[in-house]
Amino acid sequence: MQPLGIEGAWVYTPTVHGDDRGSFAEQFRGAEFAADLGYRLDIAQVNCSVSQRGVIRGIHYADVPPGQAKYVSCLAGAGLDVIIDIRVGSPTFGEWEAVGLDSTSRRSVFISEGLGHAFMALTDDATLVYLCSTPYAPGREHGVHPLDPAIGIDWPLGEIGGAPLLSPKDAAAPTLEEARQAGQLPRYEDCTAYLDLLRKQSS
Repeated sequence: MQPLGIEGAWVYTPTVHGDDRGSFAEQFRGAEFAADLGYRLDIAQVNCSVSQRGVIRGIHYADVPPGQAKYVSCLAGAGLDVIIDIRVGSPTFGEWEAVGLDSTSRRSVFISEGLGHAFMALTDDATLVYLCSTPYAPGREHGVHPLDPAIGIDWPLGEIGGAPLLSPKDAAAPTLEEARQAGQLPRYEDCTAYLDLLRKQSS
């Protein structure tokens, strides 16, 4: 696991072993994960999304505590995975990082509790699998508009040859500032306190 510039965001690139039969990679190893992050990732739910080229999903996040951490891998096709720091009070609040995910590199990203997550499909049938720390809970889950100019995510719109496709819910999501003013965003101090609790429970 290699840390990204946003605290709580990590990337993992496995060794892919290939031969004339195909390929094999260890996509997730719990012990090494816990050693790097300081706590064990308990898997409560596994999600799989299939998206056509040009689809953007996100920006999604959940209330902290407990939030919802995600370990995201691309099993087919390719896309751009984006992590956004939406934690009020964070030194990197409003910043984002992008990681290319595809079925060739088998790269994965980990997004800890309190961070925003979005994904853009760059191929048809881009298939993502999410290992989630908590189950889906509609009352605790929220969104921020992925095209908010104040965030300024550099979506590769030229690669899809047109406007992105959003769900009605994502298209109606507030801007980051609107969500902040409404008190919907996670607080950095709550996120760090929750992660400290997870580490103490794992020690």
